[in-house]
Amino acid sequence: MNMVQDFMPEMDLAETDLGLVWRNSFAQLGTDFYTALAPRPLNAPYWVGRSDAVAHELGLQPSWFESRDVLEAFSGNRAIAGTQPLASVYSGHQFGVWAGQLGDGRAHLLGETASGYEVQLKGSGLTPYSRMGDGRAVLRSSIREFLCSEAMHGLGIPTSRALCVIGSDEPVRREEIETAAVVTRAAPSFIRFGHFEHFSALEQTAQLKTLADYVVDRFYPACRESGKFAGNPYAALLELVSERTARLIAQWQAVGFCHGVMNTDNMSILGLTIDYGPFQFLDAFDPGHICNHSDHQGRYAYNKQPNIAYWNLYCLGRALLPLIGEQELALAALESYKTVFPAELGARMRAKLGLLDEQPADLALIESVFQLLASGRADYTIFWRRLSHWVAGQANADAPRNDDPVRDLFLDRAAVDTWLLQYLERLANTGYGIASGLMLKTNPKFVLRNHLGEQAIRLAKLKDFSGVHTLQRLLEAPFDEHPGFDSYADFPPDWASTIEISCSS
Repeated sequence: MNMVQDFMPEMDLAETDLGLVWRNSFAQLGTDFYTALAPRPLNAPYWVGRSDAVAHELGLQPSWFESRDVLEAFSGNRAIAGTQPLASVYSGHQFGVWAGQLGDGRAHLLGETASGYEVQLKGSGLTPYSRMGDGRAVLRSSIREFLCSEAMHGLGIPTSRALCVIGSDEPVRREEIETAAVVTRAAPSFIRFGHFEHFSALEQTAQLKTLADYVVDRFYPACRESGKFAGNPYAALLELVSERTARLIAQWQAVGFCHGVMNTDNMSILGLTIDYGPFQFLDAFDPGHICNHSDHQGRYAYNKQPNIAYWNLYCLGRALLPLIGEQELALAALESYKTVFPAELGARMRAKLGLLDEQPADLALIESVFQLLASGRADYTIFWRRLSHWVAGQANADAPRNDDPVRDLFLDRAAVDTWLLQYLERLANTGYGIASGLMLKTNPKFVLRNHLGEQAIRLAKLKDFSGVHTLQRLLEAPFDEHPGFDSYADFPPDWASTIEISCSS
C-alpha cells in the first residue's frame, strides 16, 4: 500500500493564485527528508484572527483577507498555485528520553516566498508522521499560538510568526470534544535540532551532511570561511547555533517566559521560539514554576530552561559528531553557550533596571532583586512596569516621592526598602529620566497571561472573536500604555491559578 497515497485527499483541489512567487528549497533535499502530500480539507472554515503585519511581510495586501478563496486556501480546501506541500521527518528527545522518529504529524510546509519566509499550515491533517494523532489542531491551542507568536515578536524576541488562524465546527477529540483549527505560520526555517538527530540516529551520514550543508549555505554561510575549529564548518555551525540559542533563552528568562516543552524536536536551528504549546508568562514570580501540567517531573520549569537548552545543544552536537569528527571540537563549539548566556542575561537585566553600563556590583543587585521577587511572590510583569514608572517619578524633583506602588507588591516592606535604596545608589550616575526611558521600552505593560488567553478562547468558542482581536492589538505593541485597557495589565484573577495547560492540543 502506498503510504503517501493513504494520506492524500481523495480528490484534486482547485487552485488559488495569491500572486506570490513560491519556491521550496527544502523539497530539493530529496524525499529522504519529507513526504509530499496535500493538506486535508477543513469543513466550513471561518476566520478567527489574521495579522496584517505578517501579510505585509509575505508580500500580501490586507484586502487579501476578504477573499473567500484565500480562506479556503489556508484552511487546506484549495491548493495554492506554486506551492509544493510537504511534511518533513525528524526525530528527537522528549522529556529527556529518546523518542525515535517523529516528524510533521499535523503540519504542511507550503514553501517559501520571495520574502524569505517559509509558510506552514499547522493542524492541516494527517501525514505519515502523525503516529497515533489525528492531524488536527484545536481552536484553543491555535488561538494561543497565533497570539503568542505575535506577542513575542512585539517583545522583540526571535519567533515564528502567525499569519492567520482559521476555525471550523469539525469535532476533534482531546480530553473532551473540541473543534478544529488551522494556524498559518511563517519563519525563515522550521528546521529543528531533531532533523539532525534523525539522520544521525539512522547512521545516514550522507543525508546528515546534505542537511547540514543546506543549513550552512542558506543561513550560516560564514561557517565556510571561519578559521576556528581547524576550519571545520560543522563545528562552526554548532557554535553559532549555541550562541543564538543562548541569546534566545536569556530573553525568555528576562521577560518571564516559560516554554513548557523544550524537547529537542521543538528547538529551532535558527534560535527562534517555535511550537507554542503549554507556554506561560509568569504571574507571581516562582523560579521553579512548571507551566506544563504534562511535565510531571518538572523538567521544563522556568529556572531549568537555561540548562535544558544546553542539554539540547549537547544532543545536537552529538548528532553532528559524524561531520565534526572529533568530540573535543564539538565540546569546544558548545563552550560559548556558557559565556554568551550569562552575559546576555546580564545585559537584559541591566536594561530592565535602566542601567547603561556594567559595574562589578550589578550581579549582586540583580540576584538580590530575584530573591526579593521570589520571597515575596510578587507579580513579575507588574513589578518591572511599576519600577519603571517609579524611576520616572524620581526624575521629577518637584513631585513627592511615592514608593507605594512598588512597596505594595511585597509584605516584607523592610526588604524592598533596602533593595530600593541600593538600587537608587546604583542609578545615581545614570540619570532617572534616561533610565526610565530605557526601562519603559524594556519592561512590557502587556504580556499574554493565561487568563487573558482563556477569556479570548471562551468568547471564540461562541464565535465572538473580539477578545482575540483586542489582545492581538495590545500584544503587538506591549510597551505602549493603551489608555482604557489597564485591566489587561492587572493582576490575574484567583481562578487563573486553576488553568491547566498541557501538551494536549
